[in-house]
Amino acid sequence: MKKIVIGITGMPGSGKDTVREIVAELGFPLVVMGDEVRAEVKRRNLDLTPENLGKVMLQVRAEEGPEVLAKRCVPKVKASVSSVVVVDGVRSMHEVSEFRKEFPDFKIVAIHASPETRFKRLLKRNRSDDPKDWEAFIERDQRELGVGIGEVIASADYMIINEGTMEQFRKELRQLLTRGIR
Repeated sequence: MKKIVIGITGMPGSGKDTVREIVAELGFPLVVMGDEVRAEVKRRNLDLTPENLGKVMLQVRAEEGPEVLAKRCVPKVKASVSSVVVVDGVRSMHEVSEFRKEFPDFKIVAIHASPETRFKRLLKRNRSDDPKDWEAFIERDQRELGVGIGEVIASADYMIINEGTMEQFRKELRQLLTRGIR
């Protein structure tokens, strides 16, 4: 059975949580790369704060290589019996390369929204690792860009602009995931 593996990328607040909802509605398994970072933070007996998540994300890459999170996720993708698996949180071309070694038809879907839109969404969402002010937002964006997410977004196979209504975004996502990539 040929496995279709779809990587989702996008800056914080771009709409990846909505992608997760649609993926669940469609019944596709989801592997979340950020879960690997959260697990590593817990293994190191640290609190799940934005600072610790960011610091550990960079440390684990420095210690084990820039593709480490992809390497940790590959077995989860392989273990899935589904013909379509979605990987959320691809942040570097090293990760893309690692996935493509194992899954040659690996495709990237980038979700894009403006910084102002993303900041407003993150404030509203108010998750523990979300920035609470503009300076923290910019610092997080710079950290993400430093890892290489900008290159992944720029080289994505598919791009969805998420500046319209939630209904429009959800419709475009469903169409892409059910017809466009398969």
